[in-house]
Amino acid sequence: MLYVRGGIAAVHYTGDEAVEEINQLLQNVIDNEDEFQPWEILVGRVAELEGGLHRNSSPDAIELLRKVYDAFLSKFPLFFGYWKKYADYEFAIGGTEAAEMVYERGVACNPTSVDLWVHFCQFRMNTCHDNVIVRELFKRAADFVCLDYQSHPFWDKYIEFEERLGETGNLTAIYKRAALEVSWTHQSYYDKLRVAIGSRPLEELVEQDVLASIQSAIRLEHPELAELDFDRCVRHKIDEHFYPAFGAAQRGAASCYEYEKNIKRAYFHVAKLDEAELQNWRDYLSFQERQGDYRRTAFLYERCLVTCALYEEFWLRYARWMFSQNNGTTFSGQKDDNTRLIYMRASCIFVSLDEPTVRLHWARLEEKLKRPDIAEGIHEAILDVNPGNIKTIISMAGLKRRTGQNSDAIQYLEQQINAHTADISGQLVAEQARIRWQCDNDIQGARDTFQRSASRLSDSQPLWKSWLQFEMNQAAATGRDQVKNVHNMMHAQSALSPAQKKELSQDYLAYLLECGGIDAARDYMLLDRDINGSGATTKTEDQTKVEVDEGVDSQSGPANGHQESVEYPSIKCQDP
Repeated sequence: MLYVRGGIAAVHYTGDEAVEEINQLLQNVIDNEDEFQPWEILVGRVAELEGGLHRNSSPDAIELLRKVYDAFLSKFPLFFGYWKKYADYEFAIGGTEAAEMVYERGVACNPTSVDLWVHFCQFRMNTCHDNVIVRELFKRAADFVCLDYQSHPFWDKYIEFEERLGETGNLTAIYKRAALEVSWTHQSYYDKLRVAIGSRPLEELVEQDVLASIQSAIRLEHPELAELDFDRCVRHKIDEHFYPAFGAAQRGAASCYEYEKNIKRAYFHVAKLDEAELQNWRDYLSFQERQGDYRRTAFLYERCLVTCALYEEFWLRYARWMFSQNNGTTFSGQKDDNTRLIYMRASCIFVSLDEPTVRLHWARLEEKLKRPDIAEGIHEAILDVNPGNIKTIISMAGLKRRTGQNSDAIQYLEQQINAHTADISGQLVAEQARIRWQCDNDIQGARDTFQRSASRLSDSQPLWKSWLQFEMNQAAATGRDQVKNVHNMMHAQSALSPAQKKELSQDYLAYLLECGGIDAARDYMLLDRDINGSGATTKTEDQTKVEVDEGVDSQSGPANGHQESVEYPSIKCQDP
């Protein structure tokens, strides 16, 4: 189900009742589209129009209800209770077929929701007179929810349906399936299965080849057995046949219970989970991954991502786990597609736009799949909403560099530098310099990049910090004077605040001790006195510069680094 951001703005109400109120509620949602409460109020109020909507309600009110519910459930598709409400309204307005369409959409968005499948099956039991069609729905639902530890409401409803029809053969099949799954109530279904083993026709109990094998073994060992004793012996062997699988399910259920008992909220809500419950999900997923069962692990991730749908970390973890199912460097198209769908669901529906990481991972997967245009589109979509996101801008530059040339990335960064504040631009200059240094192997080009930007971005702390760090990394090859020059320029020419200059000088102090030469102790003591001593607040910048570095031309050299986005290699201390 595709959510179109801003789509609610296209919903208009032209009815007669509460027009002003409804339009105000619509505007509240438009203004706060990511907040649940305005949606909740709007949905509730629309349903109350004309005393509760039904097939004789006005067309305007019915159209509004449908559009509001469609928009709401595309934004919050995991609210299974609202799918049930929507289906109830459609049943009252449009009848059985309209309600079934809502249920089908609901289970498509919530395929592992035991509750929603139970509601759907109950609805079909109540409205459909063809038991074959009803049974097919139960079978379809069983394939989706059978691995849920809390699946017993579904199995009980399925059993109720077959009991009502007196289909004991089908009941036996349900008992066999439910008893051998890891679940909260598998013991009760196993007890019913054992009763069936003692009374139902043998052909219902096991597959034909298994039954033939058991019968042959017994006749070979006890050829003299009478028919009644033979039947009793066969049933005993069938009971033994199921016990190992039941024992495995029992052990699995006991292990899972240690985590299941700590799940306080097994449904979706916008309210935050406490840290203990989040940690329980982390531990539960780690436990299940260790078991090495792909189906059960994937299902547990799907369960987790109902409760934790708004948490980026679990989407990233699921995608990484899915991608890891590839065999070494041999990639499976299906696993790649599954990973892609995980990233798409997280990015397009659930994870806040303030958290770009999962979207950037999606872009890298698309790049890996040779779809650079899609990867670029993902970056652009993030920047449409958050144009100053440094991580995304630098990631886009990297994409352009990898799929084009280094110059493409530098040109893109230049465009972004001209469009942003000094702090953001300073970090982008640092990235330009990093590309020239590490990708083009052009140290002087990187230095020139900093030097050209220093005057127009003189108040950018990230730029000065990156430049200083860059020169520290080059000192072994070009000498320590470049580091001094940048430090002195920062004090004398930048528009940084005294506190910012002091912070950057701490980096230079550390450099003097770790990599300085014979005069480092003198420079250190003078600078430490000036920035940390009692007279630090009154000493002028020019005094500090002159005392620390007499006779060094502050214009002779620049450097590179990065505050947040560029990490340079560790400084190598060598005498030049």
